[in-house]
Amino acid sequence: MTALLGGTFNPPHNGHVALAATAEARFGEEVVVLVAVRPGHKEVELDGDVRVRLARAAFPDREVEPDPYARTVDMLEAGRWREPLFLIGADEFCDLLTWKDPEGVIARARLGVATRPGYPRDRLDPVLAKLSRPERVEFFEIEALPISSRDIRERVARGEPIDGLVPPAVTELIDSLALYRGP
Repeated sequence: MTALLGGTFNPPHNGHVALAATAEARFGEEVVVLVAVRPGHKEVELDGDVRVRLARAAFPDREVEPDPYARTVDMLEAGRWREPLFLIGADEFCDLLTWKDPEGVIARARLGVATRPGYPRDRLDPVLAKLSRPERVEFFEIEALPISSRDIRERVARGEPIDGLVPPAVTELIDSLALYRGP
């Protein structure tokens, strides 16, 4: 079995790395990182190839691939993985019902939903109750790491350090390619 961790990784950070490691330990499944080349839910200023390079720097011991599909269900429908575990954060799970064909997603993949200590279950249960197959959703707790890609981009633009927020190889790549610098 394979666990899939998808995202824009703009840039990947230590929270992403911790989620992958915790999921691998929890579920015993190899984690494949999928970089959304043209995500359908948000604008990204960096080319997909650059974000794949950043993800490979963050996850040197994992398979990292570009994901050409704009929506998760389309990637799953392509059928490359048999019965995968798709990993998402609790905040993303709260928005699952707004995704393209959420029922199609859980029909094609189990969901591993990462929660942080103290995350309010009352935000998750209403979403779970609206799914036809709630047994295909499994919650697991990860260490609380208050890191966001947006914050990292803003710090770099202001010339502030990002040490401890991203793996060192990601910092080196951001510096060498002069990414996220202000105008």
